Amino acid sequence: MNRRTLVLIISVVILIAFAAAAYLYSPSSPAPAEQRTQAQSPAQQATASEANLVRFHSPIFGSERAPVTIVEFFDPSCEACRAFYPHVKKILAENPDNVRLVLRYVLFHQGSEEVARLLEASRKQNLYEQVMDAVLEVQPGWHDDPEVKEAWTAAERVGLDVEKARADMYTPAVDAVLKLDMQDVKAVGIRGTPTFFVNGRPLDKFGIEPLRQLVSNEITKVEK
Repeated sequence: MNRRTLVLIISVVILIAFAAAAYLYSPSSPAPAEQRTQAQSPAQQATASEANLVRFHSPIFGSERAPVTIVEFFDPSCEACRAFYPHVKKILAENPDNVRLVLRYVLFHQGSEEVARLLEASRKQNLYEQVMDAVLEVQPGWHDDPEVKEAWTAAERVGLDVEKARADMYTPAVDAVLKLDMQDVKAVGIRGTPTFFVNGRPLDKFGIEPLRQLVSNEITKVEK
């Protein structure tokens, strides 16, 4: 083997070694969950999305002047939302002067839009909370029904004028509410329900007790 051939072989081997090293040790794309974390921390997300949390049209439970605001991104068809609902209402009942709840619609499931429209129509009859309680109580019966028949039956039982509600639910005003809510869902980066913010701070650890603790912390701040 002459000197030129030997040099050529060594050069090729070195090039192969560098290529292998670059492949093995170059940073890989993070997994989807890692991408979300790296793209925006919870604190950054809260700051970036504050303007998207509360809108003038949003349903409010509790005192409008309460210093602590729970914002819940809520899907009427979501079973976890149904499970959280009585606990959130209990937090409000325990802190009537300090805490309010603002609901934002998320339309991820079958039947969600129909029930959101039903709920908005019930506001015109001053029956929002009664209808909310009723449709969530029977949610297992309409959860997979695109016509949500049991939800309508439950709403009628608590006094809803169904004929009027069906006329009111497809108005441009209701269209605008749902459109803006879903725009904010996208802007905030909501991927599951329920998602909570308390005075703009995201609930980092999912659960009733973490929510209670976050609310308690915010109450303590405003009482100082």
